[in-house]
Amino acid sequence: MGTIVELKQIRKRYGEGTPVEAEVLHGIDLTISGGEFAALTGPSGSGKSTLLNIIGLLERPSSGQLLIDGRDTADLNEATVTTLRGRSIGFIFQFHHLLPGFTALENVMMPSIIDANWPTAKAQDQALRLLDQVGLKDAAHKRPAQLSGGMQQRVAIARALSLSPRLILADEPTGNLDSHSAKNIFELLQSINQQQHSACLIVTHDARLAARCQRQIQIEDGQLLAQAS
Repeated sequence: MGTIVELKQIRKRYGEGTPVEAEVLHGIDLTISGGEFAALTGPSGSGKSTLLNIIGLLERPSSGQLLIDGRDTADLNEATVTTLRGRSIGFIFQFHHLLPGFTALENVMMPSIIDANWPTAKAQDQALRLLDQVGLKDAAHKRPAQLSGGMQQRVAIARALSLSPRLILADEPTGNLDSHSAKNIFELLQSINQQQHSACLIVTHDARLAARCQRQIQIEDGQLLAQAS
């Protein structure tokens, strides 16, 4: 499917040039290909969220090289990074961050509206199709407060897919759900991954879910450990 993400000797330091400077990622090398469904695991404070933020272009590395679809991101200005992030990467978080004043349909349309600066019929059709795909077509005109936690997370997944991203990053997407809803969300992500051949990287503390992924990427003290398939 081709390489979507490539990290070469990525390091991240905070407080650079100050007495409290600390390096939290120590020379990370990692490649993620299209169609992969991988789990990123590790103890609290191991660097999982920092690594995910760098892959998702939310933070810049202190050194090293990050390529998205073969494109070196080091010299891109902030406007270009924002566009690349919006169009190529779909984010799913533990807390769905839906906009409470908008319907499920409007929430799913939001990335397309931001990208095009205006709601379009095409964006609405795409959002309805995605809501149908996650089993929420009948809830299109309901607001988040009218939906269960699992349903809200499904809306968030549909929103993350609205621009057909090549890479899906999920940060503890089932951490706030009961076991039944968590299983359903995980299987939905697997199904989407298989259908769209996107790359999916999931941060999870759930060893059972991680074991069901194609690859487990373990990080500890800012360094990658042996990866299990």
